[in-house]
Amino acid sequence: MKKVLVLEDEAGIRSFVVINLKRSGYEPVEAATGMEALEQIKKNPDIKVALLDIMLPDIDGFEVCRRIRASDPKMGIIMLTARTQEMDKVTGLMTGADDYVTKPFSPTELTARIDALYRRLGPDENTDATEIVRGPFRLNTRNRTLEKNGDRIKLTQVEYSIIKLFMENPGKALSREDIMNAVWGRDYFGELKIVDVNIRRLRVKIEDDSTNPIYITTVWGYGYKWGF
Repeated sequence: MKKVLVLEDEAGIRSFVVINLKRSGYEPVEAATGMEALEQIKKNPDIKVALLDIMLPDIDGFEVCRRIRASDPKMGIIMLTARTQEMDKVTGLMTGADDYVTKPFSPTELTARIDALYRRLGPDENTDATEIVRGPFRLNTRNRTLEKNGDRIKLTQVEYSIIKLFMENPGKALSREDIMNAVWGRDYFGELKIVDVNIRRLRVKIEDDSTNPIYITTVWGYGYKWGF
């Protein structure tokens, strides 16, 4: 069964999420504090997706996200927050989250987000071409790794999906809607800014100078394109 970490300090909300995850065929692993969540991940290395509340009694969800990413770049992470400030959403994504859901949320919406992350964790459907080479980059689509000049770059599942989309479409301008539909799916409930934040995070990893990008360039008023 697919395990999902549920980090939420409010017992009522956690119970609500757990019940709905079980109904959808998932195996929830519960935690009420940040440190407990990190311990649960150690005990359950087969956890593939984590739901992280931001406001916690010990370390906050952002720090939990950072620590998970330091050891596991591929785990799917969704931030759960009651806040509506844009900065909190951006902070969550920049610390390594793949997505965010603002409380209150519907069980259908949350399950759809988790389903989408689990789909990205699976193998690529097209295994004929196992490598894509563009400029100094080599993308292995079988083991989902990216190298730049022979050096491995750690990517989250979302980052991998974005870079694969770009490298398969060199020189083609992709709108934010194109990127969202290809990476998050056409049934995604979220906002377009999630594309921009993930592009910003990806540039930090792959560009020589993220403030002056040459690989992922901006098409003003439209989207982005791969320059190599």
